[in-house]
Formats: sequence, structure tokens, C-alpha cells
Amino acid sequence: MAVERIHSLIEDLSVLYRRGLQLIVVTSGAISMGMEHLGFREKPEFLPDKQACAAVGQVRLMSVYEQAFAQRSIKVAQILLTEDDFASRLRYLNLRNTLARLLEHGVIPVINENDTVSTSEIEASIDGGRKSIFGDNDRLSALVMSKLGADLLVLLSDVDGLYPLKPEDRTPPAQASGPLKPLGLVEEINADVEAMARGASARGRGGMLSKLRSIKVALESGGHAVIANGSTLRVVERILNGEEIGTIFLPRRKIPSRKRWIAHASAPSGRVVVNAGARQALVDRQSSLLFAGVVKVENDFKRGDVVTIVDEANVEVGRGIVNYSARDAQPLLGKRSSEIAAIAGDDYEELITRDNIVLTE
Repeated sequence: MAVERIHSLIEDLSVLYRRGLQLIVVTSGAISMGMEHLGFREKPEFLPDKQACAAVGQVRLMSVYEQAFAQRSIKVAQILLTEDDFASRLRYLNLRNTLARLLEHGVIPVINENDTVSTSEIEASIDGGRKSIFGDNDRLSALVMSKLGADLLVLLSDVDGLYPLKPEDRTPPAQASGPLKPLGLVEEINADVEAMARGASARGRGGMLSKLRSIKVALESGGHAVIANGSTLRVVERILNGEEIGTIFLPRRKIPSRKRWIAHASAPSGRVVVNAGARQALVDRQSSLLFAGVVKVENDFKRGDVVTIVDEANVEVGRGIVNYSARDAQPLLGKRSSEIAAIAGDDYEELITRDNIVLTE
């Protein structure tokens, strides 16, 4: 993010702060600022170089925020996060408490991923069956909103919103024939809406599809979301004043905080494959997952871990917290509840109880 845009955003946010709004900023720009200071003309490909740039640039980035807000008598706090801060339920709750306390003290938290020790944003990867839970700041901001149950998420981009392009139309908005305006309102992010999204921006990993998927996470906390152009003057203030700027997204369902963590913030430690009968029971009746419907378990997960539930066609059904480790579950697969009681005694007859299951939309 350019320094000029940061100062413009800070001026915008300062007006809202003085109105009494509680604000959280999720920022980017540490690597680019570090590149300039370390003399890199282009973004380095070697991972340690990227992390070195992030380490140097984060100091400079935070200095911009701190000094600019201080000129307006506003205090800020730096919070650097890694995947473990979300994947661990305890650390996830501690993060919420810290953020809430800072807001109570009138402090604006400035959040970024800790790229010096975490590589999920600068290196997308799947390691040992554990998939990155956030790989860009769109996702990170959505998880923060979900945790706090905030009222509004504003994602600032280099476009004016979501354009209603057909999937086969690959003409960039600036070159399309006739006046093309972004959608003003999206009531539900469905397959047709996702088809409008463009590929990842050449300037970063967070393309429009990433933003839409992140917004789906944020909306489940009950708030609203907006995609708007960060270059628009006083863009956040004008959005909150009700001006028709960008694309606004409406919440469709609200799920409890614990289930939001299972669905979006946890890092699954393994997979559970279920048969057609179990899949139907989970989807149609929202039942618990019984061992009778489990075909196999994958990876060495432990009791209390979050796992992904898939059907035999490898289609994700949902996620859940397991009552057994993979090792202890193995001899119980396919057995009925009466048989489980004879083997496990007073332990659970379900591999995953219904209260610990979140279905995939």
C-alpha cells in the first residue's frame, strides 16, 4: 500500500473515530516497504529475502500509522498474527479479549500477518494435510471480523466493486464496451456471483474471488461487507454516510462463534470419509456423525482436533471436532452404536457430535 494512500485512509478513519466508532485496521505493505529500504528493485523470489523485507518493512509501515494517528491524538497498537493464533481455540479467544480491551481503551488495532515467521500469505502451500487458513489480508480481516462480530467489513481494492461480467467475458472493465458499473447490492454470494470474480491481481494474491470468499466468512457473524476502491476520496466515511459507493453484501445466516471457528479459523488436522447414508443424515437431518457411516480416516489427528468431512467422491460436506483420535477411531469404523458401547464403554458413540459439526454451504 502506498504511503500516500495510508495517510488518506488515516484521515478518513480519524473522522469516524471522533464520531465514536470502534475501528480495526488490517493492513498490508510490509514487504514492499522493506524492499525499498533493502534495495530490492523487484520482489525477491527467495523466501528468506521476502521475510527479511517483511521484518524491515513492518517497522517502517507501523511507524507511518503510529505517527499519522498520533498527530490526530489517536493511539494505535500493532498486532502481528500467524495461523496458530486462529488454529488454536485458546489463542483465538485470547485474541478476541485483547482486541476488545484495546477498543475499550480507545486504541485502534493495526493488524498484519507476521510474515517473518508465517509464510501463508507470501507462500501458499499445503503441508502435511494442513491447509493454510488465511493466505491474504482479505481472509485475515474476515476472520478478525468474525471473531469480534463487527458490524461492517470494508475491503479496499483497486476497482470500484464487483462488476457484473459474464464468466466467458474476459474483457477488463476499463475496456468493456458501453458504461459498466459495479453492482450496488449483492444479497447472496452464490455460484453466479462467484463467476463474476476475476483472477488474482498481478500485484498481489488477493483477487476478487478471494474477496468474495472472505466476505462469506465475515457475513456469518451477522454484519455487512463492502468492496470499494481505496483511491476514492474519504471512501470509508462516505460508505458509512450511506453513499452508494462500491458493492455492499448482505448477511444471509448467522452462526455461533464456536461454529465460526470450526468452519473458518481452525486448521483441519485430518479427513474423515463418509458414505452416502451418513452424508444424507448430516445434510438432511443435521445429525451426529456415527461410526457406522465412516468409511476411513486420514492423517494422524488427535481427540479434540478439527477434521474435514468428505464424501466418497471427495466432496467436502463440512468440518467437525472429533471425539476420538485417528488411531482410536480406526477399529470402530463401520460399527453400529451398540457395538461401540461394548468396545468403548462409557465413551462417545459418535465420532463427531452434531453440536461440533458445521456443514459446508
